[in-house]
Amino acid sequence: MALLNRSEWYDIARDTNWTPSYVGVEDIFPDEMSDAFGLSLDQWNAYDEPFKISYREYVQVQSRKDADAYSVKAALARSNFYDNAHPGWQSILKMHFGALVLLEYNAVIAEAKMARFAKAPGMRNMATFGSMDELRHAQIQLYFAHENVSKSRQFDWAIKCFHTQNWAAVAGRAMIDDLCLGRDAATMSIMLTFALEQGFTNLQFLGLAADAAEVGDYSFSNLISSVQTDEARHAQIGTAALKVLIANGKKEQAQRAVDIAFWRNWRMFMTLTGPAIDYLTPLEKRHQSFKEFVHEFIVAQFERSLEDLGLDKPWYWDLFLRTVDYFHHSGHLELWFVRQTLFWNPSAGVSPPERAWLEEKYPGWGEKWGRMWDVVGQNAIEGRDDKVFPKTFPVLCNVCGTSSGGIPYNGYHQGHWTDHGDGRRYYFCSAPCKWIFDVDPKRYLGHLSITDRLLAGQILPPTVEGALQYMGIHPGERGADADDYAWAHQCAAVSPSQTKVPHGNLATGL
Repeated sequence: MALLNRSEWYDIARDTNWTPSYVGVEDIFPDEMSDAFGLSLDQWNAYDEPFKISYREYVQVQSRKDADAYSVKAALARSNFYDNAHPGWQSILKMHFGALVLLEYNAVIAEAKMARFAKAPGMRNMATFGSMDELRHAQIQLYFAHENVSKSRQFDWAIKCFHTQNWAAVAGRAMIDDLCLGRDAATMSIMLTFALEQGFTNLQFLGLAADAAEVGDYSFSNLISSVQTDEARHAQIGTAALKVLIANGKKEQAQRAVDIAFWRNWRMFMTLTGPAIDYLTPLEKRHQSFKEFVHEFIVAQFERSLEDLGLDKPWYWDLFLRTVDYFHHSGHLELWFVRQTLFWNPSAGVSPPERAWLEEKYPGWGEKWGRMWDVVGQNAIEGRDDKVFPKTFPVLCNVCGTSSGGIPYNGYHQGHWTDHGDGRRYYFCSAPCKWIFDVDPKRYLGHLSITDRLLAGQILPPTVEGALQYMGIHPGERGADADDYAWAHQCAAVSPSQTKVPHGNLATGL
């Protein structure tokens, strides 16, 4: 007997809505878990997912992806690529696995929540496959990371990071809780699958995959490309949801959800992916600058997606475009400075040839950040450890958990804060983070960054060493300069520092 075409049976097979008789619809789909927008089941029945796939097809495709990824890894196992890799690239691998793998596991829970509580049958169907996708992503990347634990204890942070109080883990957990685990299914579909997966994962997975191929790390390139092919499918969950919401008069609420999620995601990817592309990737293997990647994978594509849906660009879009030029440069300098808190070894990435490349890609880089690195390099050469390690930690944003990341010599003050009724002053890295807080303060009240905890007396002894112990990062795991200050000696040999900035501790200069 001939098989029916998918178009003849798919809608019937995935239409699992029914008229309940034992309990009410509100008991099965409570608003706080299902739909903060208040649409009915009939309105959500218009949901039409763009990717239509059966379980049988899904298993066949995914098994081939896994087979390909593991086969490439096995074929390259004897190449000893990692042992011979550039120190910066080794750090990119540690950073990627530690910062993102257990975020993937949290996404398993988020997709499963949509699979249970979404009112639209199509969303539940896609999210079921999405949950399995994310589980695959977590498992396969943990496996790849584990293979290198014997070579560096820092790879153990792939599974350890989110179980600690490391500042990066605190910020990551707060973000995923805000965008996913603490939201209803409809809002989550926008914040996770549209704003994050459609808007940003291309930057990390395709951009980094391109650099990995240039470097010759074909195992990692193939791995994250395999991950991204799944993201491209379930990233469409939110697009279909937005069409339903806009059609039913919920554009304003949907726009706000997009605006909140886009900025929160931008702050995370700016902090991690920006330095990886512009500073840690070996110079001769850099595919594009971070700015070029952002304009290709985010600005052009995301603008087009918003226009197709009839949504506006986020209200802070002009600010976002300006920050592409500077946020990650200041962020990288600060990451390097607090490197002991990291589970990778950051490369400064400011040798003379790298400075020339940065100046070409970001005109004016030398006058702004190069002068700062001159001070760092001079202190490093002179062995002034008290000037190249922090004596305390910077103020961290009470929404995104990162530092201010401003432009050097443009005023060293915290420009955004809120004095709230709970007696605390909340600090923010930017106007959008302050706006996110002000939209719904109760979501963020009481949150303490590592710096807040230090000042509140929760970390004892109240020192940098005490904080490192509190964060669970021990000797042998702590980040160090990946090049052992070779870049500083190269800069001094080519052209002694011409900076007019006096000796100083950079902790007071950022």
